[in-house]
Amino acid sequence: MRALGLIAATILCVATQAASADDAEPAWRASALAMLPAGYVAGTAYRTEGSTGYLAVYPISSNDPKSPASVFATRQALVVALTPDATRAVSVALKPRSGPDPDTDDTDFPKHADLAAKRSTLPDGTEPCDFGAWSVDKDPDGLNVRAEPSIKARVLGTLPPPYRLKLGGSENTPDGGWLTEFRIIGFKNGWFLIEGAKPPGKDYEDDKKYPRSAPKPYAGRGWVASNKVGASYANGATRMGGLFQAPFVDAKWMPAQRELGGAIDTDGGPKHIFACSGLWGLVESQDGVRGWWRGLCSNQVTNCS
Repeated sequence: MRALGLIAATILCVATQAASADDAEPAWRASALAMLPAGYVAGTAYRTEGSTGYLAVYPISSNDPKSPASVFATRQALVVALTPDATRAVSVALKPRSGPDPDTDDTDFPKHADLAAKRSTLPDGTEPCDFGAWSVDKDPDGLNVRAEPSIKARVLGTLPPPYRLKLGGSENTPDGGWLTEFRIIGFKNGWFLIEGAKPPGKDYEDDKKYPRSAPKPYAGRGWVASNKVGASYANGATRMGGLFQAPFVDAKWMPAQRELGGAIDTDGGPKHIFACSGLWGLVESQDGVRGWWRGLCSNQVTNCS
């Protein structure tokens, strides 16, 4: 069943990319852009109904780490009055989006509904998230896990630095050592709420040979600074090769590169992870593009396709 799920996700991703690449923008979009209100960025022109067009728009600050967008927030659309032949914009109005759009929308992604329902179980003001990540902190004393999202908060425990396991040649340890993995379940003000940290490399080594003396991370719930966290790109069943300006599939899409060149995909990961919302991460690609990618993971031995 898991294999079938991966195949289905891959097919969906390919179909999404093909649709994004092949669907021509309607003729009216260019003239509507000239009327775009200040402070917004245009995404996809997702519907035309007679002499009315609908353009996805998101606040210009949606990919700003200081004020990241939320996948759970109420959205708006630019409703465009068109000429009778539906080729040019006559006037525009910014209005709330009244409902989901099955072909382009993300609100019906089931996992996000589940996460929204769990908001009450998180600390006040915490944005619900869900993906795997790891500590990139090389401090020999480890990464502090704190009781609150503040550098002044009490330290609950630590996550080990990279662990260079040696088993006489039978180990699988990467050159840089095994990183400590965990789940990210929330975000607030530059901090990630995590839980379930695992001993570095334990899932990838022979369990019978993994030493009892290996470092043991704090495995409970707590907060870590976002600039100490890394992950790999996973297949989020969206358009690959770039990042979105907001955490929605109809937001503006921006091409981005991997570390060794080529469009980003499920090989490798971002340079930085700034924030998260649902299954989306606000990241910076290796070539400096800042935007949203749906699906991050913490697999250290293969990609997350």
